[in-house]
Amino acid sequence: MKCVKIKGEKRLEIATIKKPVSKNGSVIIRVKACGICGSDLHYFEAGEPLELIMGHEFAGEVVDPGDRSDLKVGDRVTGLPISPCLECKACKTGNVQYCSKTWQDAVGLSLTNSGGLAEYLSCRSDMVKKIPDKVTFQDATLVEPSAVSLHAINLANIKVGDKVLIIGGGIIGLMAAEFAKLNGASYIALMETNMKRARKALKYGAINEIFNASDTNVISKALKKTNGGYDKVIECCGNQYAVSEAIMSVKPGGTIVLVGVSMTPINVPMVASVMREVTMKGAIAYTEAEFETCIELIEKKIINVHKYIDKRVNLEKVQEAYLDLISGKTDNIKIIVKP
Repeated sequence: MKCVKIKGEKRLEIATIKKPVSKNGSVIIRVKACGICGSDLHYFEAGEPLELIMGHEFAGEVVDPGDRSDLKVGDRVTGLPISPCLECKACKTGNVQYCSKTWQDAVGLSLTNSGGLAEYLSCRSDMVKKIPDKVTFQDATLVEPSAVSLHAINLANIKVGDKVLIIGGGIIGLMAAEFAKLNGASYIALMETNMKRARKALKYGAINEIFNASDTNVISKALKKTNGGYDKVIECCGNQYAVSEAIMSVKPGGTIVLVGVSMTPINVPMVASVMREVTMKGAIAYTEAEFETCIELIEKKIINVHKYIDKRVNLEKVQEAYLDLISGKTDNIKIIVKP
């Protein structure tokens, strides 16, 4: 089958590998759509792990149901890409994202289990979820990133009337804004360096105002809209500047949820966070329940993910799509690969 592999810094190549077969009852899925995630862009820019076949936001048709008696060939499915042990304390309390084994054999995130940038993939049978008839394959790829955003908002405990700042206007940040609005936030602001993307995001309705994160006075401008700072800040970039902006923008006693990931140590204004007694929480992935909730919300059209899909490409155009998304020059938010 055809696939796309990481072959170096900012370099992807089409390759041919053997089609996966069911192991330990896994479900084999013919990939119909796969989203490009922000974490995939980090791997792309770093050029490693070499030979990795990315793509953990996937949807497709069952070609081998493995040990799932409730599935049949042709069923429409998506899945959690993770591989928790289901035996540790974290797993038994429903927090599979904490499990030490969650990422060891993850779909599209490990060298042992290729992802959706391929014609077929193998997913652990207990992680496979059916797609409702009303949900398209393309929209189903947005379940996974939506669940990431929902998990962050749940950790933030946003309440009616809260003023919320989202830092980073990618799909995670924009879906976080959607959920913040559903939770009753009275004002939602977005900080973003790519103003083409920010202006586009403003049109979607969840965000009330945008601020240029490259502006040296962005903090003071953003704070004018609050009474001493934002109640909750959702940081979705994972770099030093974004985390610092989060600390300087949150109110005393407020909460910051860190969704973005930095692979290297960063410097942040610790004095400000200590003096204000700021609560900072890391957010990783989601619970199984949150993933299932997002499927239901998309099915019932309580959230509209389709509007965020800007472009659809085949495997031959994947390299071009990745360069597009890291350029910072286009307003594209979500690009879907159709192998």
